[in-house]
Amino acid sequence: DSNGTAANGNGKALEPGSYVVASGDPSSDVPLPEAIFKLRNPLVVGLTASPERIVQIRRNRLLSLNEDRDTDYIDDFAVRDEILYAKRLYAKHKWPTIDVTRRSIEETAAKIINLVNEKRAAKS
Repeated sequence: DSNGTAANGNGKALEPGSYVVASGDPSSDVPLPEAIFKLRNPLVVGLTASPERIVQIRRNRLLSLNEDRDTDYIDDFAVRDEILYAKRLYAKHKWPTIDVTRRSIEETAAKIINLVNEKRAAKS
C-alpha cells in the first residue's frame, strides 16, 4: 500500500520483519511488480546462475513435462540476454546478488540470512 507495507496474496498486511519471497525470470517483457518499489527500504536479493546451468534446469523441466520442442526458453542466446538484463536490473537498483550456479540451497539460504542480519544491524 502507499505506506510501504507489503500485502500477502490475500491482501492482508504483513507484519514488520516478514519475508516476501518471489520467483521469476526478470525480463524486459515482464515488468517487476510495482509493489516492490512502494516498499520502504526492502531487501531484494537477485539470484543468478550461469547460462549453461539455467538451460540445463529448463531442459530438465521441459522433459518432465514431456515437452521436447525448442523454444527461446532453452535457447542459449535468449538465456544469456535474460541473465544480462537481470544483472543490469540488480545493479541499477543496487540489489545484492548471489550466483547460485554451484551453491546448494542451504548455502544460498545462509547467505540471504546473513544479508538480512547485516541490513538489520545497519539499522540499529
